[in-house]
Amino acid sequence: MPVYRATASDLDELAELFGAYLQFYQVAQPLPSIATFLGARLQREDSVLFIARADEGQALGFVQLYPFFSSLALQPAWLLSDLYVVPAARRQGIGEMLMGAARAHAEATGACGLQLETAKTNLAGQALYERLGYVRDEVFYTYWLSLTPR
Repeated sequence: MPVYRATASDLDELAELFGAYLQFYQVAQPLPSIATFLGARLQREDSVLFIARADEGQALGFVQLYPFFSSLALQPAWLLSDLYVVPAARRQGIGEMLMGAARAHAEATGACGLQLETAKTNLAGQALYERLGYVRDEVFYTYWLSLTPR
């Protein structure tokens, strides 16, 4: 099962996957808005997306990374912002393959680490992350300030 860095030619399928990912988190968005968002990420190269495909070619999942700097480590790092595998393809190692691609990319770019966050209810994701060596932060809280009027 191939996992490779996504390009603009993957945009339509990435948008479909991303839409399903947003629905999983109960934040539905219109497909054209998703495609515009992801298209900008690919064009500007301000994120890195990897896509997993079945041997027959259909898109089964993706992972998206954003670069940042770890002020405490004084080094570059990556935020693993989004990971999604279609429900029919889960429990087949695809999530682990995408996570492996993210790790390999981070190592290849000299990053000091990968950071991610997930919903407290995403127990399957938490089990995967911990199995891969990610450690849950017990020291820091995450806060969010919304700047978008509701």
